Amino acid sequence: MWWILQTRLVRAGIISPATRLERYPPFRAMRIRVLDLSPDWRRLRIRLPLNRRNRNPGGSMFGGCIACLADPIAALACARIFPGYAVWTRAMSLDFRCEGRTDLELRFEFDPTTEERVGGELERRGRATPDFEYGFFSQDDRLCALVRNTVAIRAPGDETPSGGALGLRRTRGEPNQRMKQRSQKR
Repeated sequence: MWWILQTRLVRAGIISPATRLERYPPFRAMRIRVLDLSPDWRRLRIRLPLNRRNRNPGGSMFGGCIACLADPIAALACARIFPGYAVWTRAMSLDFRCEGRTDLELRFEFDPTTEERVGGELERRGRATPDFEYGFFSQDDRLCALVRNTVAIRAPGDETPSGGALGLRRTRGEPNQRMKQRSQKR
């Protein structure tokens, strides 16, 4: 309900998309600040402040806060650039390069060549799985954490998983192979 109200307020021009992002409950608890958000979501900068709530026992930024903020960013950008598709984070990895002992700045840019490649793939196949790299930088401009994020973009109705490691594709309500084997043994 809250998110629907926020959407209506953004559409009416009462609050900005940046304010909406700052008010998103998991981000609000971290007290993020959107420093720059292009209207088309191709460029984004967010400050993640270091405070007593997210400081680990060693005195640096807790990695879980970094992961929480990094997770949806590429998927949100893809949802804005390619509306009408189902979009989610398929995989993400973090490479912690140095301690974050200051406020950190997330910097994300959607490369035009990536956009062109993904758009072409969506036209041909109706799906794409682009990879993105972005980072968290300290106040002295050092890369503290490198984010590698893979986003799944699917045409509406094509959100079913590939079947996992076994390659078994099931429809909704159909029991998996193990369940079938167990019932046959009884």
